[in-house]
Amino acid sequence: MRLPKQIEGDPRASAILERLTSHGRPLWSGGALLVADVPLDALLETALRDAREQGRVVRGLERATTALDAQERGLDRADRLAGVARGERISRLLLLADDGAERFYRHVESVLVRHGARVLALRLDVGARALGERVFGPGALAKLVLLDHKDAVAAALRAIAAGASAPGRAS
Repeated sequence: MRLPKQIEGDPRASAILERLTSHGRPLWSGGALLVADVPLDALLETALRDAREQGRVVRGLERATTALDAQERGLDRADRLAGVARGERISRLLLLADDGAERFYRHVESVLVRHGARVLALRLDVGARALGERVFGPGALAKLVLLDHKDAVAAALRAIAAGASAPGRAS
């Protein structure tokens, strides 16, 4: 897994990578991909709200899939025009509520397989109601949130690293 360029230069890059790869479990009972569990703490919540205010958040699996497919087509077109294949690195982040049905997580896994190394998924320690309300406001539901800009992804990863290294928090 290659982290965003903004994170590779961060002194916590190796700790971030370790955190994202050492606490994984399958998305669903028959799943092949491991996804890290992370807490939705105040730091990550702030990063998500900031991303939402900047228009860098897509809510819901269907919209996220549409956005990722469109971005993939654009990247493929740019690669063809440049005559060079791009390097694969994390540039998008899927944040998942922990109370979805198995069918939902199977669909998420298929999206992750299709979009390869540029999309990272993390399972949060909250349900859809808590995720929706903490990011979008009272009464909102969100089973899945896509951060669709590299700056938002980097901010979220930094928030996760800072939260994991906070006193009293196991990393």
